[in-house]
Amino acid sequence: MSPDRAVLEQALERGEQEGGNVEFKERLTKDVHLADGRRESLAAQLRHRVLSGDGQAMYVVGVTDDGGLAGIEPDVFSETMDVLSLLAEEAGAHIENVQTWGVTDDGAHRGTRGDHTDARERGIVGVAEIREGGVLETDDEHIVVGTAGHVDHGKSTLVGSLVTGQPDNGDGATRSYLDVKPHEVERGLSADLSYAVYGFNDDGPVHMNNPHRKQDRARIVTESDRLVSFVDTVGHEPWLRTTIRGLVGQKLDYGLLTVAADDGPTKTTREHLGVLLATDLPTIVVLTKKDIVDQERLEEVEREVERLLRDVGKTPLRVDRHGVDAAVEEISDVVVPILTTSSVTMDGLDTLDELFERLPKTAGVEGDFRMYIDRTYSVTGVGAVASGTIMSGEIEAGDELLLGPMPDGSWREVEARSIEMHYHRVDEAKAGRIVGIALKGVAENEIERGMALVPRDSEPATVREFDAEVMVLNHPTRIGDGYEPVVHLETISEASIFSPEEGRLLPGDKGRTHVRFKFRPYMVEEGQRFVFREGQSKGVGTVTNVYRE
Repeated sequence: MSPDRAVLEQALERGEQEGGNVEFKERLTKDVHLADGRRESLAAQLRHRVLSGDGQAMYVVGVTDDGGLAGIEPDVFSETMDVLSLLAEEAGAHIENVQTWGVTDDGAHRGTRGDHTDARERGIVGVAEIREGGVLETDDEHIVVGTAGHVDHGKSTLVGSLVTGQPDNGDGATRSYLDVKPHEVERGLSADLSYAVYGFNDDGPVHMNNPHRKQDRARIVTESDRLVSFVDTVGHEPWLRTTIRGLVGQKLDYGLLTVAADDGPTKTTREHLGVLLATDLPTIVVLTKKDIVDQERLEEVEREVERLLRDVGKTPLRVDRHGVDAAVEEISDVVVPILTTSSVTMDGLDTLDELFERLPKTAGVEGDFRMYIDRTYSVTGVGAVASGTIMSGEIEAGDELLLGPMPDGSWREVEARSIEMHYHRVDEAKAGRIVGIALKGVAENEIERGMALVPRDSEPATVREFDAEVMVLNHPTRIGDGYEPVVHLETISEASIFSPEEGRLLPGDKGRTHVRFKFRPYMVEEGQRFVFREGQSKGVGTVTNVYRE
């Protein structure tokens, strides 16, 4: 028996008991169960179950009063979860986790959360874990950090040691904390694009005990006054596209670039730095592995990094000389703090902790809600889920939205059925938050990365062509009319055709070009920054004018 199926079996075996924490419900509907006093009585019942279970209750949905497996349609299950969420909120609790199983014609149950109902299944049953405490109050000081660096330069190991407070064994053991398992996406509504999170409260850092457990990540959220999320990117040169997506496609507050003290800056280091700085992202450079080199080598690499920064017009700031106060006050798109660390000895990690605890939020943007979609998936009983980082404004559950543009340039009317962040269902979320939004009115296979979500009453720009100011970072020859790179803008990654204003662009040149998406339109706005690449050539640009369809 799988652990997931065991949850259902154990709940059915315990059954509904007076003074127990298990409740059976076939379905809950807004019209019936939230009207004429039913809401208050059901909230009181839920509160009783939570108290009986020392702060935790289990609601088995899609079953009869005696525990028979009835099964309900996915839409009905989704409405039931919405009603249950409202009841839990009224009872001072929240839905912590939901698992579902399909019920077959012979009454058996099979599958786990994320499976799709097929012709042999007459519906689904689910177990919702209810926990005491209100839904997460999102915090205005939650910062999101994008990490970059050459492979084997200790980037993931550093983040693993930061979020756990544990030293590495010298072989990258803490790096495993950041491995993302496919089922973590498939089995939950969470849009945990950041591979790690830790926080701070009055007692200092709040570390993870086991980052692979979603409950542990949820604990960090509830116990912390300030959260720090890391979007960990890929260090291998062939996967630079993935790194660009991680750095350009999220609403990041800061960049963190690692340079190994034994290796020093590499070609990949320079490219990652170029992407970070091209997006005007305030960046920290961390020298890692100081425990395996002598002081002379460490100082040599520090000087190399300082030269590299000055070559691109940035001012390095050595934190060991000038202090954390100066780093917090001076960090910007011009000033880049540098510090040295070892994940094995934990030297320098307390300084990083202090920096992350004190650095101000930078990515909050006023205005209407806007989110570019980074990932999509489907959850049984919930439906299509779009995840990404909110670029501006805020969203509430129940908001009416537009999704698009679709390949033909049209926009689809959808509803934000529910919102979840770091495995917590939330009532609302603001700019800079990494969220998953369950959408009503669209199938998961109709949603593509690069699409956007905006308010229903807005007039989003559907754009296939735009003008841009670009700078060529490197190219083996010249860029001429008809050059076809991939443009990375927000979460968009699309083959495009360039037509330079002067007919050509040389390495190091700045100039204007007309850009046309090769296959389909997207939402593009003036002032947006982007990265383009094709083979070994790379460059950055800013949208100066758009042509609406």
